[in-house]
This record gives sequence, structure tokens and C-alpha cells, in this order.
Amino acid sequence: MEDAKTKLLDASLPHVTFDGWSQDTFDAAIEDSGVDRAAALALYPRGALDLAVAFHKRGDAQMVARLQSENLLSLRFRDRIAAGVRFRLEAAGLDKEAVRRGTSFFAVPVNAPEGAKLVWGTADAIWTALGDQSVDHNWYTKRATLSAVYGATVLFWLGDDSENYAATWEFLDRRIDNVMQFEKVKAQVNAHPLASKLMTGPNWLLSQLKAPGSGFDSDLPGHMNSK
Repeated sequence: MEDAKTKLLDASLPHVTFDGWSQDTFDAAIEDSGVDRAAALALYPRGALDLAVAFHKRGDAQMVARLQSENLLSLRFRDRIAAGVRFRLEAAGLDKEAVRRGTSFFAVPVNAPEGAKLVWGTADAIWTALGDQSVDHNWYTKRATLSAVYGATVLFWLGDDSENYAATWEFLDRRIDNVMQFEKVKAQVNAHPLASKLMTGPNWLLSQLKAPGSGFDSDLPGHMNSK
């Protein structure tokens, strides 16, 4: 079944360029791959939406494999994060038009929640591959921040025609630097006697958030319960 799933996804990509992630693309993938329609619907019950999701997750898997295979220990941690985003975009670069079409596809309101989930998953994959072991509110803030950086960088990359995407990597570095400056300011606020008192309430609230699977169930609004 995994072989059939791969065949369908591979067969869809040439059609995405012209028809986007659509029913026409899904139908063409079934015909070109030779996979039985009933089997195709079992593998991709939501049709083109599931194809687009599988395409994104394939890129995540390629990124994680590269992060795990390359020695990044000599890099600063902020550069390891940047490397993760760069590896993800380089994996996506093999089918850039499919990514462009996916951006439009997941911008449609009915598909937007799935698109947000995928971007979050990419950020989570990067942090996890880099060994993040946070279990408090930092688990969320790290992924939320990196999701924003990744999303902005993808949009810049789609319009970048510079040699070897040099402008994109510069843009990415600036976004990472902005995040690091924010973390520095946050640390300074928490260290300031008066400011730290003002932040006591918000910091306590954030401290109640735990990463999924940490064994903590929160009743706070918006908390992602691990169960």
C-alpha cells in the first residue's frame, strides 16, 4: 500500500503544475499510476487534499533525514535552526511549482486549518530533530515562532530569483536574528526587578502549559491536550 501511495503522489506532481491540487489532478494521478480507484480513495480519502498533505510531509521527512545525517554540532544553535529551514526549502525546491500551488490551495478557508497544522508540523520536526526537550510553555512558543519564520521565508523564496536563492537565505538569517533579539529582550525583562514582578502573572499562566505527552493535562483555553 505504501508503494501505491508513493506512485499516486509521484504521478500527481506533473499535473499539479497545470491543475493545482485539484480533483482533476487526483483523477489523472489514478490513471497515470495504474492504481485501482477504490485503493486510491482508501489511501487518499480526501483526494487532492490528502495528496497535498502527503507531499508536504514527504518534504518534512527529507529534511529530517538530512538534519540527522549532517554534523551540525560546530554551528551555533540559531544556525542549526536556520539550516533546518534551509534544508526544508531545498527539499521543496525539487517541485517548487507544487509548493506554489500548495500555498494557494491551503490559503482557501476550508483548507487553511490543515495548512496551519502542516506548518506547525514542520516547525516541530525541526525542533525535535535538533534535540529540543522542552516540556513547558517554551515547547509552544518555540514552534509558534519558528512556524512564523518558516511561513514568511517560504513566501519570500517563492518569489526569489536570485542566484542559488542567496536573497532567501539572507532573509531567513534576518528573521532568525529578530527572534533571537526577542528572546534577549524577554530575558532582560524577566531579570529586571520591577518588570519581572509585572510579568509574574503571565509567566505563571504560561508555566502551566506543557508539551503534549509530558504527562500534564491542562484545562487552560487553547491547550493542546496530549490525550
